[in-house]
Amino acid sequence: MDLIKTIFSDPEVWQITILSLKLSGLGTLISLLIGLPLGTLLALGKFPGRSFFMSIVNAGMGLPPVVVGLMIALLLWRSGPLGSLRLIYTPSAIVIAQTVISAPVVTGLTAAALQQLNPRLRMQLMGLGANTIQVVGWLWWEARLSLLAALMAGFGSVISEVGASMMVGGNIRYQTRVLTTAIVLETGKGQFDFAIALSVWLLLLTFIINMTLTWIQQRGVRS
Repeated sequence: MDLIKTIFSDPEVWQITILSLKLSGLGTLISLLIGLPLGTLLALGKFPGRSFFMSIVNAGMGLPPVVVGLMIALLLWRSGPLGSLRLIYTPSAIVIAQTVISAPVVTGLTAAALQQLNPRLRMQLMGLGANTIQVVGWLWWEARLSLLAALMAGFGSVISEVGASMMVGGNIRYQTRVLTTAIVLETGKGQFDFAIALSVWLLLLTFIINMTLTWIQQRGVRS
């Protein structure tokens, strides 16, 4: 009974959950704004070094979050190149780290989705007089199911991330403590009821958002 009360009534659980959703949602949105056009450029563009940049993106998809956290921390630390911005141990630092983690995932899967389309489709659209923006828009529409999968993968990579968030955010109560870092902290303190409550919300958030995106995706399949 106490566990149920903690899950649904504890104000700190709600605060941590809402903050996690805000930061991960913002990180995913920025990753989408970066990854969608960049992945499109890598998939459709023809320029020197394209294979090299594609290799970097693919390598970035498997970049360990703790390494990202270390790199961002070194940049944002007071003695670092960007220390004057005073972003270390702030929510903004977490968003930056999550964006670095998620952007390669969205970029790589976007490029893969567009490369799987029939090349003749692009030629047909151009033959009908479509300009570059119209061609890209139609290709995105044709690959929308795969692009939704890229969005789900990008969100999943940040909502479940713990190492980078702890390193650049500091796990400060009411400021930078998110679900994953709070679960680690509370488990270490032996506060298992609180850790389980946070875990329940983490699973619920992940399930609800992915279920919604999957429903949209499958509607596209049926249509």
